[in-house]
Amino acid sequence: MQVLHQVAGALVAPGKGILAADESIATMSKRLAEAGVTPSADARRDYRVLLLTTPGLDSWVSGIIVCDETLGQALPDGTTFGEGAAAFGIMAGIKVDKGIAPLPFSGGGFVTEGLDGLRGRLDAYRSRGAVFAKWRAVFSPAGLHPRTVRANGHALARYAALCQETGIVPIVEPEVLMDGGHGIGACQEATASVLAAVFGELGAMGADPRGMVLKPNMVISGTGNEDQAGPAEVAAGTLQVLAATVPPAVAGVAFLSGGQRNDQACANLAAISARAAAGGAPPWRLTFSFGRALVSDALRAWHGLPGNAADAQATLAANCRRASEASGRPAVAAAGA
Repeated sequence: MQVLHQVAGALVAPGKGILAADESIATMSKRLAEAGVTPSADARRDYRVLLLTTPGLDSWVSGIIVCDETLGQALPDGTTFGEGAAAFGIMAGIKVDKGIAPLPFSGGGFVTEGLDGLRGRLDAYRSRGAVFAKWRAVFSPAGLHPRTVRANGHALARYAALCQETGIVPIVEPEVLMDGGHGIGACQEATASVLAAVFGELGAMGADPRGMVLKPNMVISGTGNEDQAGPAEVAAGTLQVLAATVPPAVAGVAFLSGGQRNDQACANLAAISARAAAGGAPPWRLTFSFGRALVSDALRAWHGLPGNAADAQATLAANCRRASEASGRPAVAAAGA
């Protein structure tokens, strides 16, 4: 377990976050098409290689999460993606869930699938260079059903225990979606309920909190709500929930962006970090594990054209630097890293 503790700690090292580039083949193909790039396995590989090889990325990013397809691909020099990531000073992570499916008798809730055969897949991923993994469960604050919470909490706990048994650090991602017209209060209530249930299941399964990273949503207003909570309110609600539900031994909390723009996600993260620091150092490291908030601008700048690669990488670097500073890293140190 000592190695798991070290990896988990390194994933949330001060000033560093985790880059989520683990979109499924279907989702990534759709985003490529929207950016004017013809979807293909080569285009998906080229895009992920563009992200990984961004100069200075390891100054702000500790790990990169990819999907099964990407981990099986190679960089232009022939090295595998896992080996290439390590050479760039970045840990390779792998999304291991199989997506969501309707959960019976849950009022429209969903459960994440993928536990069947997971032990064997984790062994294979580890042999290909993955040192951490991710499993995402989704919850809607509107009509949150106890069966949805219980089923997903149990699945997350089984996944986490299997990861740790295999020697892989699990990132536990219970996401209360920001889609909908709900207010911040509904999000806070749902997030507290979900996190309490998840950590109850993790404890029952024997998962070691020191060898995992939590990837939760921030407590924010639904996208369809006219009254959008500001960063100060987001910070207060988020930290209140974490303090009430997350064991102090958890290595770190890496917030997901959940569809927020880079400026919005970073403003909220900066407020969370500042409020936490003002109240005394929290027991866990607070950082980011953003996807679209970091990479969407870069994808649009790239447009699939090799001549645009430098501009796209500069865009990604700027977004990662901003997120690093929002996590509490001094701007001067980040710029000079």
